Parts: sequence; structure tokens; C-alpha cells
Amino acid sequence: MKSRVISFIKRAAAVVLFAPAMAMAAGAVLHLDKAPVSTDPAALQHGAKLFVNYCLNCHGASFLRYNRLQDIGLSEESIRDNLMFTGEKTGDLMKIAMRREEAKQWFGAAPPDLTLVARARASEFGSGADWLYTYLRQFHRDPNRPTGWNNLVFPNVGMPHVLWELQGEQVAKAGDHGSTLELVKPGKLTAEEYDNAIADLVSYIVWMGEPVAEKRKTIGMVVLAFLAGLFVLALALKKNYWKDIH
Repeated sequence: MKSRVISFIKRAAAVVLFAPAMAMAAGAVLHLDKAPVSTDPAALQHGAKLFVNYCLNCHGASFLRYNRLQDIGLSEESIRDNLMFTGEKTGDLMKIAMRREEAKQWFGAAPPDLTLVARARASEFGSGADWLYTYLRQFHRDPNRPTGWNNLVFPNVGMPHVLWELQGEQVAKAGDHGSTLELVKPGKLTAEEYDNAIADLVSYIVWMGEPVAEKRKTIGMVVLAFLAGLFVLALALKKNYWKDIH
């Protein structure tokens, strides 16, 4: 009995001693920048252009058809002429030709499908849009990585920085409060222009996850308004029915 008490006291003491360290570790939450997600058709169209030109080579969007882009204001002709390059039909899914087995050999892991990536990251980090917006702006040069690139949000990620020509090249600088990034080689866009471009790209990726989101919200508001009106009528009917009953 005495040995059990001593064992319990030791475990309790260990918990008390290590609790502050555990709390500090738990408090080291990844900082995510707020993504300025837009539903403006112009922003979504620009995001679609970036997605097709820079992402669709390796990442598929196999739950979305090309003709669905008409929902963001593109005509079937503009989709076919500007966003389709390998003879697909506008009714085809946005798939890629690269095989998963080969991609795994080249990158260490097969690039994930991006149709639902914003929603998947949301379940893990609270806001998938914020995670994507921060991630796509945190690439930096790292000669120790096979691709020559690394990422502060996703350390040792197998993905190269495909947008480096737009952003330029950053290097990581160690500091008292963690690593920071310094732009050492400018890209085609200024920092503000690049952030805006990433915002459009993230907005499009979010839209891909649920193209009918805005329509769903509109229908929801109409349904709530109908139910509110029905409640008023039901209340008036109830009062009229019971007015002579005491």
C-alpha cells in the first residue's frame, strides 16, 4: 500500500513539473494569416487562370468539370480556348495525366487532389483558406532539400515552389521568435501583387470545394424568410382560434 502511495505521489509530482512545458508546447500554435477570400467573379476567374497554369500540371481537381467554370462568368468558348490545352472536352473532369506511382517516385509522395483541399485543411487547422494563403507565401530557398525549396508552414514538403517566378526567392532567417523570411531576389510581381494573386488563387480553390455555396446560402435565406412568414401566420391563426376561449 505504501509503495502505491509513493508511486502515485511521484506521478503527480511529474505532472506538476512538466505541466508548464506541456502547456507551452501546446500553445505553440501555427500562426496563419487571414485569407481575403472573395466571391467576386473577376477574382475567381484570375484564380482559375493561376490554378490551371501553375497547379493543374501536378494536382488534379477530379471532382470538378471544366464546364462548371461557367458559374464564375466564363463562357464555354473562353474555357476551351484559355484553360484547356490537351484536347479535353468541356464536360470532362479536371484530371491530370501524371500517374500517382510516378509522382510518388519523383516527389516522395503523390500530389493530392485539390478539389476539396480547403475543406480538408479546415478540419485540421480551423480555416483551410487561411492555411493555404499562408502556405503559398512561405516558400524559401533550402539547398538541403531535393527541390531546392522548403516551407515554414509545411517543413520539408515535397512540393517545389512553382510560383517562384511571380514571388521571387526568399531565404529563411532565424530569430528570437522563430524564422522569418527575407526576399533576396524579386519576382515578376511586387509583394502586394503576389499576395493579391495568392488571394485570388485561394478564393478559387475554396470555390472548387463547393461551387454552389453562394446559391445554397441564398436558398437558405429564402427558406428562413418563408419560415418566419409562416410562423407569423400560424401565430395569428392561433390567436384568432383561441380568442373566444378563456
